[in-house]
Amino acid sequence: MSNWRRDLHAARDRDPAARNVMEVALLYAGVHAIWAHRLAHWLWVHDRRFLGRAVSQLARGVTGIEIHPGARIGPGLFIDHGMGVVIGETAEVGTDVTIYHGVTLGGTTLDRGKKRHPTIGDRVIIGAGAKVLGAITVGDDSRIGANSVVVRSVPARSVVVGVPGQVVSRTRVQFDVPEPDLDEAVLPDLVGASLSSLISRVDELESAVTGAPPSNSPRPGSDGVWSGFDFVI
Repeated sequence: MSNWRRDLHAARDRDPAARNVMEVALLYAGVHAIWAHRLAHWLWVHDRRFLGRAVSQLARGVTGIEIHPGARIGPGLFIDHGMGVVIGETAEVGTDVTIYHGVTLGGTTLDRGKKRHPTIGDRVIIGAGAKVLGAITVGDDSRIGANSVVVRSVPARSVVVGVPGQVVSRTRVQFDVPEPDLDEAVLPDLVGASLSSLISRVDELESAVTGAPPSNSPRPGSDGVWSGFDFVI
């Protein structure tokens, strides 16, 4: 029962819209899906697999969250909103993980009896719509940006953004805050940074060859808005 209670308090502590424990226990689909999974997983590992799968499918119909009864879920998981979340059979989720809606922890092979789904470390945050695919590992305290597609293992304390996901190391990780720190506005824009760097380098080379001052090529400003274009939509 300690894990069940921890799931409940995780939702209350990490969702600013949660007003009290009673509201979370009665009305939060993510909590209901996790609790149903804990029952389904117990049935699964005690060789009552048909009943475990039945509980899993019932929870899927009620909550919109599909967690295979074979998946291993650690304490303190918080599934926010939850609609469209899919967690596969051999997936493993660590302690105090936060998952937003539309997330898939999926497989990339049809081999039976093998590890096919990801292993998620402790305190990982997975943004809305992200896909983590294959028998890979996401290290502790990592953040997966919204709509990222992760197909290779991620070191601890990393940020992953883009399709396919690009890994950026984190130098500052907050351990002393109860709420997730997935602020999408401050995630790195690797494509924008690469384009800006490339444009600056091209300008420098053109200036060196022609002797003319660098041109005012289009590039993103400090506010993220591209300048130098003027067109009608």
